[in-house]
This record gives sequence, structure tokens and C-alpha cells, in this order.
Amino acid sequence: MKKRYVVAGILAAAGLICGGIAYYQYYQDAHAGQEYEKIKEKVVTEEPKKPEETQKSTVEIPIDFQTLQNMNPDIYAWIKVPGTVIDYPIVQSGTDNSYYLNHSVEHDENKAGAIFTEDYNTKTFEDPNTVIYGHGMANGSMFDGLHQYMDRDFFDQNKEVIIYMPDKILHYQIFAAYLYDNRHLLQSFNFDNKDIYQAYLDMVFGIRDMKSNIDTAASVTADDKIITLSTCYAGMDNRRYLVQAVLVSIEQ
Repeated sequence: MKKRYVVAGILAAAGLICGGIAYYQYYQDAHAGQEYEKIKEKVVTEEPKKPEETQKSTVEIPIDFQTLQNMNPDIYAWIKVPGTVIDYPIVQSGTDNSYYLNHSVEHDENKAGAIFTEDYNTKTFEDPNTVIYGHGMANGSMFDGLHQYMDRDFFDQNKEVIIYMPDKILHYQIFAAYLYDNRHLLQSFNFDNKDIYQAYLDMVFGIRDMKSNIDTAASVTADDKIITLSTCYAGMDNRRYLVQAVLVSIEQ
């Protein structure tokens, strides 16, 4: 009889623990990305009007990078994708490429992580292909907005990506959004080799399937610089959803 009570007690305790874990995970999912809203309030100013061509003044950056870098020196840029909720700082760890998978830019342990690049890329966006990672959270935050590009109308009407840096603004145009496998792009393709880079671009422009949207009218060659925004897809560990954009202009 005592054994029965002990077993029942253990099962009850296990149930409480599992329930607590499930609630904690639910809470994190539901509130993912909220800390970034507070950061935006501190560092994002009203976007300035584009300077007239006759003006020679330097471009105004609507992000307070000094405050951001005082918070975390790993923050080096800010990404905004108009038409989506994507409006976040970009970080790169100098010691651990996986750190920001489960830590926010304020170093809090958080399953939403941060928007980040790895040290396979420089922090200049001068690499042929800069890969930017982010989780797709169930509440629509972080890089979940990339999945909107599965809709052709949305893809056609929302082509802009803006990267803010402390001294310049980079403007990109989206040319591809597609489901891919989970290979590490920067370890799988030598984008510094223009023949390999061009073959990769030819592969992208040749994609034809129901989950992909490609702007076949776009002109992108191995002489261009692109960014690849990468996120998970429907909980499938072996798949990634990629949105790619080509650099079209720089304000500085």
C-alpha cells in the first residue's frame, strides 16, 4: 500500500513538473520578442526624410547605436523589413556562434534568441553573401514574418530590406523566397569563388515549386552582394525557409 502511495506521489510530482515546464514554454512563446519592443522605444527615432541630391550632409541614422552598443557591444547593425514585424538589432558573438540561438541581445536566456550572424561573415555586409539567422516564433515575432513571402502577392508587393549601420544605410531588394534544406550555406558554398557563386545563383533562379517565389526579372550576378535571411520551417529540423535580397544602394 505504501509503495502505491509513493508511486502515486512521484507521478503527481512529475505531472506538476511537466505542467510547469509546459506553461513556461507557452509563456515564452506567447511573449517572444516583447523585450525588443522596449529596446525599440529607447533607440529607434523617427525615420528622417531622404536627403535631397543637392545636399551634401551625411545621412541621418534613425537608430541610437551608442545606446545599443553600451547595452551590448555585439550589436553592430539593425534590420527592418517593411510590411513585416521584422525590426530588430543584429548581433554577432565573438566567441560562440550558437550563443544567440537562445539568448537575447540583453544576454537573457530566451528561446526566441536574437537576430544574428556568425563569424563566417564579417560585420561589414561586404561579403558576397551575408547570412542572417532568426527563429520563427509562434506568436509571429522575430523571423516568423519571413513566411509571409510564401504568398505571391505579398512577395511582389514587399521587396525592400533595410540594414542600418552606425554610419550608413544599406538598401536591398528581395529576389527570392524558398524552402531549402538545412545545410550550412557558408560552409557548403565558396561564395568568394565567382564561378561557384554564379552557379548557386543560377540554381536559385531555377527553383520552381509551390512553396517558392522567385523574381525571374531581377538581375543578380556573382558581382553583387546579397543577404540571406534564414529561419526554421514548421518545426522541420531538416528544412529552412530562406529570403534573399540583393544590395541596390547605400546611403552614407
